[in-house]
Amino acid sequence: MDFLGHLQMAFSIAFEPMNLLMCFVGVLCGTLVGVLPGLGPSTTIALLLPVTFSLSAVQSFIMLAGIFYGALYGGSTTSILVNIPGEASSVMTAVDGYQMAKKGRAGPALGISAFGSFIGGTFAIILIMLLAPPLARMALKFAFPEKAALIFFGFTMVTYLSGGSLIKSLMMAALGVLLSCVGTDLITANQRFTFGLLELSDGIGIVPVVMGLFGIPEILSNLEKPSREVKVFETKTSQLLPSRQDWKESSGPIARGSVLGFLVGLFPGAGGVLPSFFSYALERRLSKHPERFGKGEIAGVAGPETANNAGGQAAFIPLLTLGLPCTPALAVLMGALMIHGLTPGPLLMRENPQLFWGAIGSMYVGNAMLVLLNLPLIGLWVKILRIPYYLLSPLILVICLIGAYSLNNSTVELMIMVVCGIVGYLMNKYGYPAAPLVLALVLGPMFEESLRQSLIMSKGSLGIFFTRPISSVLVIISLGLLISPLIFRKRTSLQGGDAV
Repeated sequence: MDFLGHLQMAFSIAFEPMNLLMCFVGVLCGTLVGVLPGLGPSTTIALLLPVTFSLSAVQSFIMLAGIFYGALYGGSTTSILVNIPGEASSVMTAVDGYQMAKKGRAGPALGISAFGSFIGGTFAIILIMLLAPPLARMALKFAFPEKAALIFFGFTMVTYLSGGSLIKSLMMAALGVLLSCVGTDLITANQRFTFGLLELSDGIGIVPVVMGLFGIPEILSNLEKPSREVKVFETKTSQLLPSRQDWKESSGPIARGSVLGFLVGLFPGAGGVLPSFFSYALERRLSKHPERFGKGEIAGVAGPETANNAGGQAAFIPLLTLGLPCTPALAVLMGALMIHGLTPGPLLMRENPQLFWGAIGSMYVGNAMLVLLNLPLIGLWVKILRIPYYLLSPLILVICLIGAYSLNNSTVELMIMVVCGIVGYLMNKYGYPAAPLVLALVLGPMFEESLRQSLIMSKGSLGIFFTRPISSVLVIISLGLLISPLIFRKRTSLQGGDAV
Protein backbone atom coordinates (compact mmCIF):
# COMPACT_ATOMS: atom_id res chain seq x y z
CA MET A 1 0.00 0.00 0.00
CA ASP A 2 1.36 3.43 -0.95
CA PHE A 3 1.45 6.68 1.04
CA LEU A 4 -2.02 7.82 -0.10
CA GLY A 5 -3.49 4.41 0.69
CA HIS A 6 -2.03 4.48 4.19
CA LEU A 7 -3.29 8.03 4.64
CA GLN A 8 -6.80 7.03 3.60
CA MET A 9 -6.74 4.10 6.02
CA ALA A 10 -5.45 6.32 8.82
CA PHE A 11 -8.22 8.90 8.41
CA SER A 12 -10.95 6.27 8.00
CA ILE A 13 -10.02 4.84 11.41
CA ALA A 14 -9.44 8.22 13.07
CA PHE A 15 -12.86 9.57 11.99
CA GLU A 16 -14.81 6.70 13.53
CA PRO A 17 -17.10 8.42 16.11
CA MET A 18 -15.66 6.73 19.21
CA ASN A 19 -12.06 7.23 18.07
CA LEU A 20 -12.81 10.87 17.33
CA LEU A 21 -14.28 11.29 20.82
CA MET A 22 -11.26 9.64 22.47
CA CYS A 23 -8.93 11.91 20.48
CA PHE A 24 -10.83 14.97 21.70
CA VAL A 25 -10.83 13.77 25.32
CA GLY A 26 -7.11 13.03 25.12
CA VAL A 27 -6.00 16.36 23.68
CA LEU A 28 -8.34 18.27 26.02
CA CYS A 29 -6.91 16.47 29.08
CA GLY A 30 -3.40 16.90 27.68
CA THR A 31 -3.86 20.65 27.25
CA LEU A 32 -5.21 20.90 30.79
CA VAL A 33 -2.22 18.90 32.08
CA GLY A 34 0.14 21.22 30.22
CA VAL A 35 -1.59 24.29 31.66
CA LEU A 36 -1.43 23.04 35.26
CA PRO A 37 2.21 23.19 36.41
CA GLY A 38 3.52 20.09 38.12
CA LEU A 39 1.04 17.40 37.06
CA GLY A 40 2.71 16.11 33.89
CA PRO A 41 1.62 13.69 31.12
CA SER A 42 3.27 10.66 32.77
CA THR A 43 1.13 11.00 35.89
CA THR A 44 -2.04 11.74 33.92
CA ILE A 45 -1.58 8.75 31.60
CA ALA A 46 -1.05 6.53 34.64
CA LEU A 47 -4.11 7.99 36.39
CA LEU A 48 -6.34 7.35 33.38
CA LEU A 49 -5.08 3.84 32.64
CA PRO A 50 -7.92 2.16 34.60
CA VAL A 51 -10.41 4.11 32.47
CA THR A 52 -9.00 2.55 29.29
CA PHE A 53 -9.68 -1.03 30.38
CA SER A 54 -13.24 -0.73 29.08
CA LEU A 55 -12.00 0.64 25.73
CA SER A 56 -10.39 -1.09 22.78
CA ALA A 57 -6.62 -0.94 22.33
CA VAL A 58 -7.01 1.54 19.45
CA GLN A 59 -9.25 3.87 21.46
CA SER A 60 -6.96 3.65 24.50
CA PHE A 61 -3.84 4.47 22.51
CA ILE A 62 -5.53 7.38 20.71
CA MET A 63 -6.65 8.93 24.00
CA LEU A 64 -3.38 8.41 25.90
CA ALA A 65 -1.25 9.59 22.96
CA GLY A 66 -3.45 12.71 22.79
CA ILE A 67 -2.61 13.44 26.41
CA PHE A 68 1.11 13.18 25.62
CA TYR A 69 1.29 15.57 22.69
CA GLY A 70 -1.54 17.74 24.03
CA ALA A 71 0.56 18.53 27.10
CA LEU A 72 3.30 19.84 24.81
CA TYR A 73 0.81 22.39 23.48
CA GLY A 74 -0.66 23.38 26.83
CA GLY A 75 2.68 24.07 28.50
CA SER A 76 3.15 27.22 26.44
CA THR A 77 0.11 28.91 28.00
CA THR A 78 1.52 29.09 31.52
CA SER A 79 5.00 29.89 30.19
CA ILE A 80 3.71 32.97 28.36
CA LEU A 81 1.02 34.19 30.74
CA VAL A 82 2.53 33.32 34.14
CA ASN A 83 6.24 32.64 33.50
CA ILE A 84 5.77 29.16 34.97
CA PRO A 85 6.48 26.40 32.41
CA GLY A 86 3.65 23.87 32.54
CA GLU A 87 6.06 21.31 31.07
CA ALA A 88 9.86 21.05 30.97
CA SER A 89 9.67 21.33 27.19
CA SER A 90 8.21 24.86 27.56
CA VAL A 91 11.05 26.30 29.65
CA MET A 92 12.58 28.17 26.71
CA THR A 93 9.18 29.49 25.64
CA ALA A 94 8.93 31.36 28.94
CA VAL A 95 12.14 33.31 28.30
CA ASP A 96 10.74 35.49 25.51
CA GLY A 97 7.04 34.62 25.75
CA TYR A 98 6.61 36.15 29.18
CA GLN A 99 8.50 39.27 28.12
CA MET A 100 6.13 39.60 25.16
CA ALA A 101 3.19 39.31 27.56
CA LYS A 102 4.62 42.07 29.76
CA LYS A 103 4.77 44.28 26.66
CA GLY A 104 1.10 43.64 25.91
CA ARG A 105 1.81 41.06 23.17
CA ALA A 106 0.60 37.91 24.94
CA GLY A 107 -1.89 37.30 22.10
CA PRO A 108 0.65 37.05 19.25
CA ALA A 109 2.93 34.96 21.48
CA LEU A 110 0.13 32.47 22.17
CA GLY A 111 -0.97 32.54 18.53
CA ILE A 112 2.46 31.87 17.01
CA SER A 113 3.03 29.20 19.65
CA ALA A 114 -0.16 27.36 18.64
CA PHE A 115 0.42 27.67 14.88
CA GLY A 116 4.11 26.75 15.18
CA SER A 117 3.20 23.71 17.27
CA PHE A 118 0.65 22.64 14.66
CA ILE A 119 3.12 23.01 11.80
CA GLY A 120 5.93 21.21 13.63
CA GLY A 121 3.65 18.40 14.79
CA THR A 122 2.10 17.89 11.34
CA PHE A 123 5.55 17.89 9.68
CA ALA A 124 6.68 15.18 12.11
CA ILE A 125 3.56 13.07 11.51
CA ILE A 126 4.15 13.11 7.74
CA LEU A 127 7.73 11.92 8.29
CA ILE A 128 6.49 9.22 10.67
CA MET A 129 4.31 7.85 7.87
CA LEU A 130 7.26 7.90 5.45
CA LEU A 131 9.94 6.51 7.76
CA ALA A 132 8.08 4.08 10.03
CA PRO A 133 7.42 1.30 7.43
CA PRO A 134 11.07 0.95 6.25
CA LEU A 135 12.31 1.16 9.87
CA ALA A 136 9.91 -1.58 10.91
CA ARG A 137 11.05 -3.78 8.01
CA MET A 138 14.66 -3.23 9.03
CA ALA A 139 13.88 -4.02 12.66
CA LEU A 140 12.31 -7.33 11.64
CA LYS A 141 15.83 -8.47 10.73
CA PHE A 142 16.98 -7.94 14.32
CA ALA A 143 17.84 -11.11 16.21
CA PHE A 144 18.17 -11.38 19.99
CA PRO A 145 21.67 -9.78 20.16
CA GLU A 146 20.50 -6.72 18.18
CA LYS A 147 17.38 -6.39 20.33
CA ALA A 148 19.41 -6.57 23.55
CA ALA A 149 21.94 -4.03 22.23
CA LEU A 150 19.15 -1.67 21.13
CA ILE A 151 17.45 -1.77 24.54
CA PHE A 152 20.82 -1.26 26.23
CA PHE A 153 21.37 1.76 23.99
CA GLY A 154 17.95 3.11 25.01
CA PHE A 155 18.79 2.63 28.69
CA THR A 156 22.08 4.45 28.21
CA MET A 157 20.65 7.41 26.29
CA VAL A 158 17.84 8.03 28.75
CA THR A 159 20.25 7.68 31.68
CA TYR A 160 22.84 9.94 30.03
CA LEU A 161 20.30 12.65 29.19
CA SER A 162 18.36 12.57 32.47
CA GLY A 163 20.41 15.44 33.87
CA GLY A 164 22.25 15.64 37.15
CA SER A 165 24.59 12.93 38.36
CA LEU A 166 25.25 10.05 35.98
CA ILE A 167 25.90 7.78 38.99
CA LYS A 168 22.42 8.55 40.40
CA SER A 169 20.83 7.92 37.00
CA LEU A 170 22.64 4.57 36.69
CA MET A 171 21.49 3.62 40.18
CA MET A 172 17.88 4.30 39.21
CA ALA A 173 18.22 2.29 35.99
CA ALA A 174 19.72 -0.61 37.96
CA LEU A 175 16.85 -0.41 40.47
CA GLY A 176 14.36 -0.51 37.60
CA VAL A 177 15.99 -3.61 36.13
CA LEU A 178 15.95 -5.25 39.58
CA LEU A 179 12.24 -4.50 40.01
CA SER A 180 11.56 -5.91 36.55
CA CYS A 181 13.01 -9.25 37.70
CA VAL A 182 10.23 -9.69 40.27
CA GLY A 183 7.78 -12.41 39.23
CA THR A 184 8.06 -15.57 37.16
CA ASP A 185 11.35 -16.33 35.43
CA LEU A 186 10.87 -16.05 31.68
CA ILE A 187 12.88 -19.20 30.89
CA THR A 188 12.81 -21.48 33.96
CA ALA A 189 9.31 -20.44 35.19
CA ASN A 190 10.61 -20.20 38.77
CA GLN A 191 9.24 -17.55 41.13
CA ARG A 192 11.69 -14.73 41.91
CA PHE A 193 11.52 -12.15 44.71
CA THR A 194 7.76 -12.64 45.19
CA PHE A 195 7.99 -13.36 48.97
CA GLY A 196 5.12 -15.79 48.58
CA LEU A 197 2.70 -13.12 47.35
CA LEU A 198 0.49 -14.34 44.52
CA GLU A 199 -0.03 -10.75 43.34
CA LEU A 200 3.68 -10.48 42.47
CA SER A 201 3.84 -13.65 40.37
CA ASP A 202 3.18 -11.57 37.22
CA GLY A 203 5.71 -8.94 38.27
CA ILE A 204 5.35 -5.44 39.65
CA GLY A 205 2.72 -3.52 37.71
CA ILE A 206 3.77 -0.38 35.85
CA VAL A 207 0.63 1.56 36.85
CA PRO A 208 1.05 1.66 40.66
CA VAL A 209 4.77 2.33 40.29
CA VAL A 210 4.27 5.27 37.93
CA MET A 211 1.39 6.69 39.96
CA GLY A 212 3.60 6.53 43.03
CA LEU A 213 6.76 7.90 41.41
CA PHE A 214 5.09 10.80 39.59
CA GLY A 215 1.75 11.53 41.26
CA ILE A 216 2.39 11.57 45.00
CA PRO A 217 5.81 13.35 44.89
CA GLU A 218 4.32 16.17 42.79
CA ILE A 219 1.51 16.63 45.32
CA LEU A 220 3.87 16.73 48.28
CA SER A 221 6.43 18.95 46.54
CA ASN A 222 3.81 21.48 45.47
CA LEU A 223 2.20 21.57 48.91
CA GLU A 224 5.60 22.43 50.39
CA LYS A 225 5.79 25.60 48.32
CA PRO A 226 4.20 28.73 49.80
CA SER A 227 0.91 29.56 48.10
CA ARG A 228 0.87 32.81 46.20
CA GLU A 229 -1.58 34.57 43.95
CA VAL A 230 -0.82 33.93 40.31
CA LYS A 231 -0.53 37.07 38.19
CA VAL A 232 -1.83 36.30 34.72
CA PHE A 233 -1.56 38.53 31.66
CA GLU A 234 -4.97 38.32 30.02
CA THR A 235 -5.57 38.71 26.32
CA LYS A 236 -8.59 38.73 24.04
CA THR A 237 -9.21 36.04 21.44
CA SER A 238 -9.35 38.66 18.71
CA GLN A 239 -5.75 39.63 19.49
CA LEU A 240 -4.32 36.12 19.11
CA LEU A 241 -3.57 36.16 15.38
CA PRO A 242 0.06 37.10 14.61
CA SER A 243 0.61 40.01 12.25
CA ARG A 244 2.28 39.77 8.84
CA GLN A 245 5.53 41.02 10.41
CA ASP A 246 5.26 38.36 13.13
CA TRP A 247 4.93 35.67 10.48
CA LYS A 248 7.88 37.08 8.56
CA GLU A 249 10.09 36.90 11.67
CA SER A 250 8.78 33.45 12.66
CA SER A 251 8.68 31.56 9.35
CA GLY A 252 12.40 30.70 9.42
CA PRO A 253 12.42 29.58 13.09
CA ILE A 254 9.30 27.47 12.49
CA ALA A 255 10.86 25.74 9.46
CA ARG A 256 14.17 25.11 11.23
CA GLY A 257 12.41 24.07 14.44
CA SER A 258 10.36 21.47 12.56
CA VAL A 259 13.43 19.78 11.06
CA LEU A 260 15.66 20.13 14.13
CA GLY A 261 12.93 19.00 16.51
CA PHE A 262 12.17 15.90 14.48
CA LEU A 263 15.81 14.83 14.17
CA VAL A 264 16.62 15.38 17.86
CA GLY A 265 13.34 13.82 18.99
CA LEU A 266 14.32 10.49 17.42
CA PHE A 267 17.00 9.92 20.08
CA PRO A 268 15.98 8.13 23.27
CA GLY A 269 15.73 10.54 26.19
CA ALA A 270 15.35 13.66 24.07
CA GLY A 271 11.55 13.96 23.84
CA GLY A 272 10.44 17.57 23.46
CA VAL A 273 12.88 19.06 25.98
CA LEU A 274 16.21 18.96 24.15
CA PRO A 275 14.77 20.12 20.79
CA SER A 276 13.40 23.31 22.37
CA PHE A 277 16.77 24.15 23.96
CA PHE A 278 18.66 23.43 20.74
CA SER A 279 16.20 25.48 18.68
CA TYR A 280 16.48 28.50 20.97
CA ALA A 281 20.28 28.36 20.86
CA LEU A 282 20.21 28.01 17.05
CA GLU A 283 17.83 30.94 16.52
CA ARG A 284 19.86 33.17 18.79
CA ARG A 285 23.04 32.31 16.92
CA LEU A 286 21.46 32.89 13.48
CA SER A 287 19.66 36.10 14.44
CA LYS A 288 20.89 39.46 13.16
CA HIS A 289 19.85 40.91 16.53
CA PRO A 290 20.77 38.34 19.21
CA GLU A 291 20.59 41.03 21.89
CA ARG A 292 16.78 41.03 21.52
CA PHE A 293 16.49 37.46 22.78
CA GLY A 294 15.28 37.34 26.36
CA LYS A 295 13.51 40.68 25.91
CA GLY A 296 10.43 39.56 23.97
CA GLU A 297 11.68 38.27 20.60
CA ILE A 298 8.93 36.30 18.81
CA ALA A 299 11.49 34.01 17.13
CA GLY A 300 12.43 32.82 20.65
CA VAL A 301 8.86 31.57 21.02
CA ALA A 302 8.19 30.23 17.51
CA GLY A 303 11.35 28.12 17.20
CA PRO A 304 11.30 26.26 20.55
CA GLU A 305 7.54 25.67 20.50
CA THR A 306 7.71 24.22 17.00
CA ALA A 307 10.74 22.09 17.88
CA ASN A 308 9.30 20.63 21.09
CA ASN A 309 6.13 19.46 19.31
CA ALA A 310 8.03 18.07 16.34
CA GLY A 311 10.34 16.26 18.78
CA GLY A 312 7.45 14.92 20.82
CA GLN A 313 5.76 13.48 17.74
CA ALA A 314 9.07 12.07 16.42
CA ALA A 315 9.46 10.11 19.67
CA PHE A 316 6.62 7.84 18.49
CA ILE A 317 8.84 6.38 15.75
CA PRO A 318 11.19 4.43 18.08
CA LEU A 319 8.19 3.42 20.20
CA LEU A 320 6.03 2.07 17.39
CA THR A 321 8.74 0.57 15.16
CA LEU A 322 11.41 -0.59 17.63
CA GLY A 323 9.45 -0.90 20.88
CA LEU A 324 11.75 1.68 22.48
CA PRO A 325 10.00 4.43 24.50
CA CYS A 326 12.06 7.62 24.54
CA THR A 327 10.42 9.37 27.51
CA PRO A 328 8.79 8.33 30.82
CA ALA A 329 5.36 9.24 29.43
CA LEU A 330 5.86 6.99 26.41
CA ALA A 331 7.14 4.22 28.71
CA VAL A 332 3.81 4.41 30.55
CA LEU A 333 2.01 4.46 27.20
CA MET A 334 3.91 1.34 26.19
CA GLY A 335 2.87 -0.27 29.47
CA ALA A 336 -0.75 0.55 28.62
CA LEU A 337 -0.46 -1.24 25.28
CA MET A 338 1.12 -4.25 26.97
CA ILE A 339 -1.79 -4.38 29.42
CA HIS A 340 -4.06 -4.62 26.36
CA GLY A 341 -1.96 -7.53 25.09
CA LEU A 342 0.02 -5.59 22.47
CA THR A 343 3.77 -5.10 22.32
CA PRO A 344 5.03 -2.10 20.30
CA GLY A 345 7.75 -3.03 17.85
CA PRO A 346 8.39 -4.05 14.25
CA LEU A 347 5.51 -6.56 14.24
CA LEU A 348 2.93 -4.00 15.36
CA MET A 349 2.43 -2.51 11.89
CA ARG A 350 1.89 -5.93 10.33
CA GLU A 351 -0.17 -7.61 13.05
CA ASN A 352 -2.16 -4.56 14.22
CA PRO A 353 -2.39 -2.11 11.30
CA GLN A 354 -5.64 -0.71 12.70
CA LEU A 355 -3.84 0.51 15.81
CA PHE A 356 -0.77 1.86 14.02
CA TRP A 357 -2.53 3.76 11.25
CA GLY A 358 -5.41 4.75 13.51
CA ALA A 359 -2.88 6.36 15.85
CA ILE A 360 -1.24 8.22 12.94
CA GLY A 361 -4.59 9.49 11.67
CA SER A 362 -5.62 10.60 15.16
CA MET A 363 -2.41 12.63 15.45
CA TYR A 364 -3.37 14.64 12.35
CA VAL A 365 -6.84 15.22 13.77
CA GLY A 366 -5.53 15.88 17.28
CA ASN A 367 -3.09 18.54 16.08
CA ALA A 368 -5.95 20.37 14.35
CA MET A 369 -8.11 20.07 17.47
CA LEU A 370 -5.34 21.53 19.61
CA VAL A 371 -5.17 24.71 17.54
CA LEU A 372 -8.92 25.13 17.96
CA LEU A 373 -8.69 24.39 21.70
CA ASN A 374 -5.68 26.51 22.54
CA LEU A 375 -6.83 29.77 21.02
CA PRO A 376 -10.53 30.17 21.97
CA LEU A 377 -10.20 28.60 25.44
CA ILE A 378 -7.48 30.92 26.75
CA GLY A 379 -9.97 32.51 29.13
CA LEU A 380 -10.89 29.11 30.59
CA TRP A 381 -7.23 28.15 31.10
CA VAL A 382 -6.63 31.46 32.86
CA LYS A 383 -9.46 30.71 35.31
CA ILE A 384 -8.11 27.20 35.96
CA LEU A 385 -4.67 28.66 36.67
CA ARG A 386 -6.16 30.61 39.57
CA ILE A 387 -7.40 27.46 41.38
CA PRO A 388 -5.18 27.00 44.48
CA TYR A 389 -3.15 23.82 44.34
CA TYR A 390 -4.20 22.78 47.84
CA LEU A 391 -7.71 22.31 46.44
CA LEU A 392 -6.50 20.17 43.51
CA SER A 393 -4.05 17.97 45.43
CA PRO A 394 -6.64 15.95 47.47
CA LEU A 395 -8.52 15.14 44.27
CA ILE A 396 -5.32 13.96 42.55
CA LEU A 397 -4.40 11.83 45.57
CA VAL A 398 -7.83 10.18 45.70
CA ILE A 399 -7.63 9.41 41.95
CA CYS A 400 -4.19 7.82 42.50
CA LEU A 401 -5.48 5.61 45.33
CA ILE A 402 -8.64 4.53 43.49
CA GLY A 403 -6.73 3.91 40.26
CA ALA A 404 -4.07 1.74 41.92
CA TYR A 405 -6.62 -0.34 43.82
CA SER A 406 -9.12 -0.74 40.97
CA LEU A 407 -6.59 -2.42 38.64
CA ASN A 408 -6.92 -5.82 40.33
CA ASN A 409 -8.73 -4.90 43.57
CA SER A 410 -5.42 -5.58 45.28
CA THR A 411 -4.17 -3.99 48.49
CA VAL A 412 -0.66 -5.14 47.53
CA GLU A 413 -0.65 -2.84 44.49
CA LEU A 414 -2.08 -0.06 46.64
CA MET A 415 0.84 -0.49 49.06
CA ILE A 416 3.29 -0.57 46.13
CA MET A 417 1.95 2.81 45.01
CA VAL A 418 2.25 4.32 48.48
CA VAL A 419 5.80 3.00 48.95
CA CYS A 420 6.80 4.24 45.49
CA GLY A 421 5.25 7.60 46.35
CA ILE A 422 7.41 7.95 49.46
CA VAL A 423 10.49 6.76 47.56
CA GLY A 424 9.69 9.10 44.67
CA TYR A 425 9.38 12.06 47.03
CA LEU A 426 12.80 11.31 48.51
CA MET A 427 14.21 10.86 44.98
CA ASN A 428 12.98 14.34 44.07
CA LYS A 429 14.50 15.76 47.22
CA TYR A 430 17.94 14.32 46.58
CA GLY A 431 18.10 14.59 42.80
CA TYR A 432 17.51 10.99 41.69
CA PRO A 433 15.69 10.95 38.29
CA ALA A 434 12.65 8.71 37.86
CA ALA A 435 12.89 8.37 34.06
CA PRO A 436 15.65 5.67 33.99
CA LEU A 437 13.79 3.64 36.62
CA VAL A 438 10.49 3.67 34.72
CA LEU A 439 12.12 2.86 31.39
CA ALA A 440 14.11 -0.02 32.91
CA LEU A 441 10.99 -1.40 34.60
CA VAL A 442 9.06 -1.43 31.30
CA LEU A 443 11.88 -2.73 29.10
CA GLY A 444 13.56 -4.93 31.72
CA PRO A 445 11.75 -8.19 30.85
CA MET A 446 12.43 -7.75 27.11
CA PHE A 447 16.08 -6.91 27.80
CA GLU A 448 16.48 -9.94 30.05
CA GLU A 449 14.89 -12.27 27.51
CA SER A 450 17.02 -10.94 24.63
CA LEU A 451 20.21 -11.03 26.73
CA ARG A 452 19.70 -14.58 27.97
CA GLN A 453 18.66 -15.89 24.55
CA SER A 454 21.77 -14.26 23.06
CA LEU A 455 23.98 -15.94 25.65
CA ILE A 456 22.28 -19.28 24.94
CA MET A 457 23.08 -18.77 21.23
CA SER A 458 26.74 -18.03 22.00
CA LYS A 459 27.05 -20.66 24.77
CA GLY A 460 27.66 -17.97 27.39
CA SER A 461 30.06 -15.74 25.45
CA LEU A 462 29.54 -11.95 25.48
CA GLY A 463 31.55 -11.81 22.27
CA ILE A 464 28.34 -12.31 20.28
CA PHE A 465 27.51 -8.64 20.84
CA PHE A 466 30.80 -7.56 19.23
CA THR A 467 30.84 -9.92 16.26
CA ARG A 468 27.57 -8.67 14.77
CA PRO A 469 27.73 -5.20 13.10
CA ILE A 470 24.53 -3.61 14.44
CA SER A 471 24.85 -4.84 18.00
CA SER A 472 28.57 -4.00 18.17
CA VAL A 473 27.96 -0.38 17.04
CA LEU A 474 25.14 0.09 19.56
CA VAL A 475 27.12 -1.44 22.44
CA ILE A 476 30.27 0.57 21.66
CA ILE A 477 28.31 3.84 21.50
CA SER A 478 26.56 2.99 24.77
CA LEU A 479 29.81 2.16 26.55
CA GLY A 480 31.38 5.34 25.16
CA LEU A 481 28.55 7.44 26.61
CA LEU A 482 28.90 5.75 29.99
CA ILE A 483 32.65 6.32 30.32
CA SER A 484 32.77 9.77 28.69
CA PRO A 485 31.95 11.65 31.94
CA LEU A 486 34.83 9.86 33.69
CA ILE A 487 37.25 10.83 30.91
CA PHE A 488 36.00 14.41 30.94
CA ARG A 489 36.34 14.60 34.73
CA LYS A 490 39.88 13.21 34.63
CA ARG A 491 40.90 15.66 31.88
CA THR A 492 39.41 18.56 33.85
CA SER A 493 41.28 17.56 37.00
CA LEU A 494 44.55 17.26 35.07
CA GLN A 495 44.06 20.71 33.54
CA GLY A 496 43.30 22.07 36.99
CA GLY A 497 46.50 20.48 38.31
CA ASP A 498 48.56 21.98 35.48
CA ALA A 499 47.08 25.40 36.19
CA VAL A 500 48.14 25.13 39.79
